[in-house]
Amino acid sequence: MGFRRMGCHDLLWIVRLFFLMQLVHVVFSWGKHGHYAVCKIAEGYLTKDATATVKELLPDYANGELASVCSWPDDIKWYYRWYWTSPLHYVDTPSFKCNYNYGRDCYDSAGRRNNCVTGAIFNYTKQLFSAYQGYNPNLKYNLTEALIFLAHYMADVHQPLHVGFTGDLGGSILKVRWYRKKTNLHHVRTSIQQSYESRVWDTLIIDTAVKTFYGSDLSTMVRAIQRNITDAWSSDISSWNYCRHHKRVCPNQYAAESVRLACNFAYKNAKPGSILKDDYFLSRLPVVEKRLAQGGIRLAAVLNQLFNFEVKIGQSL
Repeated sequence: MGFRRMGCHDLLWIVRLFFLMQLVHVVFSWGKHGHYAVCKIAEGYLTKDATATVKELLPDYANGELASVCSWPDDIKWYYRWYWTSPLHYVDTPSFKCNYNYGRDCYDSAGRRNNCVTGAIFNYTKQLFSAYQGYNPNLKYNLTEALIFLAHYMADVHQPLHVGFTGDLGGSILKVRWYRKKTNLHHVRTSIQQSYESRVWDTLIIDTAVKTFYGSDLSTMVRAIQRNITDAWSSDISSWNYCRHHKRVCPNQYAAESVRLACNFAYKNAKPGSILKDDYFLSRLPVVEKRLAQGGIRLAAVLNQLFNFEVKIGQSL
């Protein structure tokens, strides 16, 4: 049997295949987009003092942009030096418990208390407060790392399946299909290679939205969320920023919201082997976009309090 001559149809097919291969490469590099969006939204709501302090703390390669380094904790958590940070990205509740309790839930796989995403947010907020509002210049904290960890974990706690069930590791071992793609509901927490693979609630909902509705441009999606913040959600901002007992940050509240959303949206209709298509995507996308918005608004509010030097001057008078 001889080779047949390649026709126009074949050439067109190859061009399409090449384009799809490039698209797949782009999709796998989009796992950082949720963190970028949260920090980019936060940048737009920082005060003058907070903006200046954030830029002062950022490494030179960030070029003054917090959003450019917000995914750094994901990049380093599998390296030996940083492996201790792995459990700080999430907190799990007992299976099928759609509520969160810090004392019950915030511990790592070795049973160490306070080693979870909410504990990390408390810790890094305290470090930055001690340095900038606590009159203690002799502290040995790495404040650049504290800033980046805080920004990252504030985004993590707003992702519903970062407050998922212990039984399925927050949806990590729940295998589904995203349209035709075999995947998991959430990321797998076992290796550096798997940490970069696309999962439904980490990347695929955002990626699909960016391609379908925003011209494959993440910045366009971020601007659309920012418009919703100033328009449709403007009356909600004060309630988003409210912390009981005048606390600077309230991650327990954020985690409680996330596990309720995990039960009502992430896990719902996503049994093992399920094929998740338009119905799932279109009903979950508004949840994802609002959580990105809430994460950004709340991160800005925390940083504005921590880097409010008028408060510090007033306290010293």
